This record gives sequence, structure tokens and C-alpha cells, in this order.
Amino acid sequence: MISSVSEAKAQRIWFDDDNLWLSLYDGRTLSVPLAYFPRLRKANKEELERYEISGGGIGLHWDDLDEDISVPGLLLGNGDLTSYNKNL
Repeated sequence: MISSVSEAKAQRIWFDDDNLWLSLYDGRTLSVPLAYFPRLRKANKEELERYEISGGGIGLHWDDLDEDISVPGLLLGNGDLTSYNKNL
């Protein structure tokens, strides 16, 4: 299982009103609630669409929103770790 997580790479992403959707190169599709990522939840459609898939598909980046998401982390159930890291 860890192998499939560490090798997960985003091919395409899109949004509906409540979710971030990812299509992975291995054929899986993943839906993640925007509630996991407050900056994305508060963003408008144009801001959401200005993203970059980085690291060959292992990262998602929104420069305007200062948001970076790890694709393998999403498969492990990680949401926004900003508030968690502030409490360390």
C-alpha cells in the first residue's frame, strides 16, 4: 500500500462546489473535501483554476493562494497541516 501512495501522481485536477478531484496516472480518481483546505474553500473559481501540478505530479501548487498540497499526502488523508504545524 505504501508503494501505491508514494508513487501517486496527479494527471489532472478539477473542482465541484464542495470537492477537489484528482485523476491519477495509475487510473485512480480521488475526491477530497474542500473543507480540508480552508484557503481553497474560500477561493473563487478563477483562483482555483490557477494551479500548477509540480514534481511530475506529486505536488499541487496555487501561488496566488499560497497553497501547496502533496498528492501522496492526500492519499494518506492529510488535510491542511498549517494549523497543526503552528501548534508544534
